[in-house]
Amino acid sequence: MKNKVLLTFLLIVSVLQAQEKQQNYSFSLQQAIDHALQNNYAAINAKRDIDASKEKKWETTAMGLPQLNANVSYQNNFVLQQTVVPAEFFGGTPGEFATVAFGTKHNMVANASLSQLIFDGSYIVALQASKTYMKFYQNAKLKTDSEIREMIINSYGNVLLAEESIAILEKNKATLEKTLFDTNETFKNGLIEEENVEQLQITLTSINSTLNYNKRLLDVAYKFLKINLGIDINAEIKLTDKLDNLSTSNLDLSFSKNEFVVSENINYQMALNFQEQRKLEYKLERSKALPTLAASINYGYNSFSNQFTFFTNNQNWLNFSNLGIGLNIPIFSSLARSSRTQQAKIALDQAKTQLTETEQKLKLQYEKAKSEFEYSIEQYATSKSNLSLAERIENKQQIKFREGLSSSFDFTDAQQQLYSKQQAYLQSMVEIINKKATLEKILNKN
Repeated sequence: MKNKVLLTFLLIVSVLQAQEKQQNYSFSLQQAIDHALQNNYAAINAKRDIDASKEKKWETTAMGLPQLNANVSYQNNFVLQQTVVPAEFFGGTPGEFATVAFGTKHNMVANASLSQLIFDGSYIVALQASKTYMKFYQNAKLKTDSEIREMIINSYGNVLLAEESIAILEKNKATLEKTLFDTNETFKNGLIEEENVEQLQITLTSINSTLNYNKRLLDVAYKFLKINLGIDINAEIKLTDKLDNLSTSNLDLSFSKNEFVVSENINYQMALNFQEQRKLEYKLERSKALPTLAASINYGYNSFSNQFTFFTNNQNWLNFSNLGIGLNIPIFSSLARSSRTQQAKIALDQAKTQLTETEQKLKLQYEKAKSEFEYSIEQYATSKSNLSLAERIENKQQIKFREGLSSSFDFTDAQQQLYSKQQAYLQSMVEIINKKATLEKILNKN
């Protein structure tokens, strides 16, 4: 009995753990965007790049702050170096030499040094560059967020498109199956030719194939969205927004009339940041012609003994200390320094040209995105009108076909036209959402 209770308990625990691991998600489009900005893999690494740039900035700053180092070294001279000296130094015969060894078997030195950079033009420029370096990654994070937002809108819309396509195809399939059944019964009674039945069977087979394809496409679209959201591709996810509601909410033609301020675009800001980096690199090369000044203080002890007695109380330690100031003045580098400066100047001029190019390209991208957004709205209205007409035509042809006033080919053409207009209408709704997202990205409207 006890074993059964324990087994039941373990079973319940395992089920609860499995439910915890299999987390379910529910997202509106805006919720999906917010979730991705925090959990998308690229967004996470972009945040880490900013953290790393902050550490890099402090590393550069620390180069000009006091540096304190300590050192302890021990040397065991198990064979002392020998040299020769005139023997008469020790009372020997003049002209002869004696071999002597200088030093002790054991030496130990302990010292600490404090150094401080007083002036270095390169260090001042490096401080300015570290700020620009961090600004670059902050801009990179903003660009990543902008791209993620557009990517989520596109992938969210693709899922809705696949779902709506499946719903319409299943509805068409059900209608066609009923028509096929009725037509087949009429054929059995000898009132119509078998060709009419076969034509409908071809259409039904085509719908089944398209339906199966869209179901597979839906699975892929969901997994792609999950990857963009930064969640496991096997997690359960539900989308709460509907395609028609999203497209209707984006039908704002006045939005495309907003003034385009190039300087607000993140790509322009990054190009400007790149120019600033090249400017600082040029300034850095020029600063290398300035002298550098540094100071250091050393303090330590050393001790010598033929026996290892450094940690005994009677061991004699000799202290030493010194203060040093170093001034380095660049005088002549055979024009190497001038060549590096000119290279930096050329790189700066290239960055200026790239900034101008970026500005012109962004203006063109804005005009293109604006035009495509306005066109998507026009196409939506056209597709909606065409769908209404195609439904009426198909309905009339269906009535004629049932009454024997129209051939199966005419009815099939009307069906195919209807199916095509249905897909065009769904695609036009997605295009409105996607094209507006592209325009918002250029306008920096997040």
